Amino acid sequence: MKEVLIVLGSPNTTSGELSSISTSRLDCCLDLFKKESLVLCTGGWGPHFNTTEHSHAHYAKAYLTQKGLPESAFLEFALSKNTVDDAVKAKNILSKLEDNLSLTIITSGYHLERVKMIFNEVLKGYTMMFIGVPCKLDEDEYAILLAHEKKAITSILQKGLYY
Repeated sequence: MKEVLIVLGSPNTTSGELSSISTSRLDCCLDLFKKESLVLCTGGWGPHFNTTEHSHAHYAKAYLTQKGLPESAFLEFALSKNTVDDAVKAKNILSKLEDNLSLTIITSGYHLERVKMIFNEVLKGYTMMFIGVPCKLDEDEYAILLAHEKKAITSILQKGLYY
């Protein structure tokens, strides 16, 4: 079974510097990476996470290659705008690979519940493991992110998942 590590995108600065949320997810990917693993970085552009010339996935890959991951480990980027788009674009990329895949979806702990809901729906039939990485945020930042997640989950439960 071929392992694919899917690292979900998160904010970077207007100069392309990765946030602590991003680096915590990418460091988890580094810890899990094995010689035969493949890596799928997500994240394109969006006003809430990346407004630079390059995609967020570009910065994520640069970070991982600087830390020693080989170029040959990377799949094409999932140039997504949000979490649902992460799953949809990842599915399109994964559909071009062999059938026997094991997916490890790497996100942050505060985001894990919604990621499971979305990926279990969009990527039905795949063997998946989910990792919610802790990240160092101050209380106010964390409260804002949790409130956003709660609102997004409520919306999915009430309206369904559209993709």
